[in-house]
Amino acid sequence: MRHRIVLPDDLDRHFSVRQAAAAGIGRGRASARDLDRPFRGVRSITPAETPFERVAALVPRLHGGQLIGGETAMRVWGYPHPGIWSVEAPIIVVVATGSARARNRGVTGRRLAEGRAHPWRIGGIPIVDPVAALFMCAATLTDDQMVIALDALISTSDNYPGLRPGRPTYTATDITQRLEAWGRFPGSRRVRDALSRARAGVESPKETETRMLLVAGGLPEPVVQYEIHRNSILIARSDMAYPAFKIAIEYEGDGHRTSRDQWRRDVRRQRELEDDGWIVIRVTQLDLNDERPLLDRIRRAMASRR
Repeated sequence: MRHRIVLPDDLDRHFSVRQAAAAGIGRGRASARDLDRPFRGVRSITPAETPFERVAALVPRLHGGQLIGGETAMRVWGYPHPGIWSVEAPIIVVVATGSARARNRGVTGRRLAEGRAHPWRIGGIPIVDPVAALFMCAATLTDDQMVIALDALISTSDNYPGLRPGRPTYTATDITQRLEAWGRFPGSRRVRDALSRARAGVESPKETETRMLLVAGGLPEPVVQYEIHRNSILIARSDMAYPAFKIAIEYEGDGHRTSRDQWRRDVRRQRELEDDGWIVIRVTQLDLNDERPLLDRIRRAMASRR
């Protein structure tokens, strides 16, 4: 049996044929069947199992000035975007206006005016900044999807699901300034309109979705991440609240159900709030799928406080 030449340690998991040749690996070894071929001219020691790994596999193929952008960048950063991110999803690669678009199987090339994107790197992946990524997606998102994305963009929460640690943080003012710098672009009005509905402090996409559902159902807009004190001591921070009615609204994601410690903390917090005279309304995905019972319950709770 013929033994394969061991690849040198200085070759990453994903490497180009040129990098292999520079490391002394001949074309025969680089073409061996034990290596995956995710893109033309690229080899991987093992196939990509996740969409992020597939984006990383494209890096050896990228040239100077090429950045991951658009929807792909949104997903790499971890910002909410509708649909499921699959390994087969096209990867969006951005180049400056006037440059040749990236061309490769599984790659969608786009052009972006010089200076509009701020280049970053995530795990070695060259990528546009989150604001530029969102602006590139603006024309394909609905109004509500844009609000969800903006809430995530201006969130400073450490536990917002999916967001990468060390990401840049923004305020609504920062995004407004970027809008002015970009000028008109497809979806720019949608961003501007949605920005007035975005709220800082949100800790999950479902919190945004719940807030929008309540407003769309004719209820007042609740206060986001409302801190509740007793004798000047913080006893709880509610996802949403109607302070005038002492109504706290909590969205219960799967983490609240599957984590024993989280479930116990939730029960204790609810008891403390109820002891202090608050009505606690817990919301699940079922309520978002069929909102009428939830809206009616909140209305009854408000009526009981008048």
